[in-house]
Amino acid sequence: MKNILKLEEAGMFLLGVFLFYTQLHYAGWVFWAFLLAPDIGMLGYAVNTKTGAVTYNLLHHKLLAVALFIIGMHYSIPSVQLAGIIIFSHASIDRALGYGLKYPDSFQHTHLGMIGKQKPAA
Repeated sequence: MKNILKLEEAGMFLLGVFLFYTQLHYAGWVFWAFLLAPDIGMLGYAVNTKTGAVTYNLLHHKLLAVALFIIGMHYSIPSVQLAGIIIFSHASIDRALGYGLKYPDSFQHTHLGMIGKQKPAA
C-alpha cells in the first residue's frame, strides 16, 4: 500500500510539471528554480516546533495549492498560478519521498510516520 501511495504522489508531481509547461508561459528553469521554495516554511522551527509545524504545513498543503492555482486561473494572474503549481508539485514529491505534514511535537513526526534518525529512548 505504501508503494502505491508513493506512486500516486509521484504521478501528482508529474501532473504539476505538466500543468507548468502547458498552462504557464514562464521559462522552463523557473519551475525547477522555485521547486524548493515551500521549504521556507521550515523557518518557523526557529521559533518552536508548534510554529514550525504550522508554517511548514501551510506551505505544503495541497488544498492551498489547488486554491491558488484556481484563483490564478480565474483572475488571470500567472504568478498565483505558479505559486499553486509549485506548492502542489513540491508537496507531491515530498510525500513520494516519505516526507509528510508535520505534527507540532517534532519535525520528524509526520502524518506518514517518523522520518530521520530517531533518538534512543532514555
